[in-house]
Amino acid sequence: MADWNDTRNERTGFGAAPGINGEVASGVTFDEGLRKHMLSIYNYMTSGILLTGVISLLFARSGMAADIMLGGGPLAWIIILSPLAIVFAMSFGRNKFSTATLQAMFWGFAALMGLSMSTIFLMYTASSIAVTFFATSAAFAGLSLFGYTTKKDMSGMGSFLIMGVVGLIVAMLLNMWLQSPGLMYAISFIGVLIFAGLTAYDTQRLKSEYLAIREAGMTNPAVAAAYPMGKLVILGALTLYLDFINMFQFLLSFLGSQE
Repeated sequence: MADWNDTRNERTGFGAAPGINGEVASGVTFDEGLRKHMLSIYNYMTSGILLTGVISLLFARSGMAADIMLGGGPLAWIIILSPLAIVFAMSFGRNKFSTATLQAMFWGFAALMGLSMSTIFLMYTASSIAVTFFATSAAFAGLSLFGYTTKKDMSGMGSFLIMGVVGLIVAMLLNMWLQSPGLMYAISFIGVLIFAGLTAYDTQRLKSEYLAIREAGMTNPAVAAAYPMGKLVILGALTLYLDFINMFQFLLSFLGSQE
């Protein structure tokens, strides 16, 4: 952000009560820069989810999803594994890639996710997918709002939640061999809880990241150059996109009606 030193970006919010000596109490200032930053993240994330949904539906309706994805051939595995490869590339190559490159990778990731997720339209009814999507959207909005507004430090949850994700992956791989319906529902239930927690945690982390970099950038311009806000927006959108999509997929296991 080029306007970190612009004091107009921090002003008293509506209804803020003055504290001692007329100063506004901590946490009640309205930060325009932070608001714009978070809105940019949500806009990218929402656009990515919409792109995924449209491509997923069109691919399923075309009949190609049934031919390619259910066939289990090499092309199906390329489609399934490509989004994961892009996530790793964006995460570990964030300092090497330009903002424009990360943007292109994000849209490519969202499109490939649409191809990969097209099978849900072959497995579940359209009405149950819609219900699950709106339920996930409502839950995500509430959890993200909580993470944004809470004064409780959630940083300690990060390691625990990441360990939970690793445990989920191991359990899912194990169940590919066991084919246990009970274990499948347990994985789905725990998955919903883990990604619900990650939604709140990641929202608070992205907020804190912006504030920390902006504060450091006020005294050290090199920090601002090292952490371009455009890149942080795209990577933040990717993080919240993954939280949303994973919560949606696990919740669909409960709410989805089979075709």
